[in-house]
Amino acid sequence: MHFIESFHDGDRISDVYLCRSRATALTKAGKEYDNVILQDKTGQIDSKIWDLSSGGIGDFDALDFVYAAGQVTSYNGALQFKIERIRRAEENEYIAADYIPCSRYGIEDMYGELMEYVKSIKNPFIKKLLTDFFVEDTAFISSFKNVSAAKTVHHGFSGGLLEHSLSVTRICVKMAENYDYLNRDLLVACAMLHDAGKVKELSAFPKNDYTDEGNFIGHIVMGYEMVMEKIRRIEGFPEILASEIGHCILAHHGELEYGSPKKPSIAEALALSLADNMDAKMETMREVLDTKDTNDWLGYNRWLESNVRKTQI
Repeated sequence: MHFIESFHDGDRISDVYLCRSRATALTKAGKEYDNVILQDKTGQIDSKIWDLSSGGIGDFDALDFVYAAGQVTSYNGALQFKIERIRRAEENEYIAADYIPCSRYGIEDMYGELMEYVKSIKNPFIKKLLTDFFVEDTAFISSFKNVSAAKTVHHGFSGGLLEHSLSVTRICVKMAENYDYLNRDLLVACAMLHDAGKVKELSAFPKNDYTDEGNFIGHIVMGYEMVMEKIRRIEGFPEILASEIGHCILAHHGELEYGSPKKPSIAEALALSLADNMDAKMETMREVLDTKDTNDWLGYNRWLESNVRKTQI
């Protein structure tokens, strides 16, 4: 298979890809053409169908697997694919896993490590809450293992939510070791649960897009509601502890302008917001650095708010 990450200017390509999106537009002369985004597990490429009347252009829609043939060109410093022939692919022409970006790490290995943190919890109410989510709730577990942590920006791949949640949990464990006034059990639990709402906010691959509920409400509030629902079913769960957990989830983006309904009011909420931001920014940096094999400046990144460059080795 010709993976997108290996495309070069001038390449002739004939292979199967996932059609991420398709939209019709007009040239300056008023002629219709199609903007198409093709995807595989290594990336995406902006593609164009300039001649829609061509006999080689078959019927297909967004999220179809398509057999596409054409030429890779360079436009404004970025690669673009000129599609000359395209059709829906037959099921025996592709392996779906080749088209879904996924975590570099083993899903079950990561989940197993997360379960060790559950075992380390001493507070019986917190341990019960985590067990209800990560041991007993099979529907939640299935989604948690497979959905991304974002449509774009960071951890936008299958297993991304699990990878991000585990990384934030690791950071929080280290913070609890360094700052002895932090409640470790509370902080670790909230690190594991802070993005739980993303199992409802984002749809599964290959779509990986915001659901209606995700667009209307968002993962912070949905996650808070999910956690509170579980807590209400645990007999005798301390009211103040429930409020502390809920506050950490509602405040985990740190600032009101970043979507948090509340700013951190307790140490654990502040620590969680810092850990979440750190992991998101470091993963964003890694993904930017992985896009080009060069030590030159890579250009301004709006998420990092800086021009980015690899460290000289």
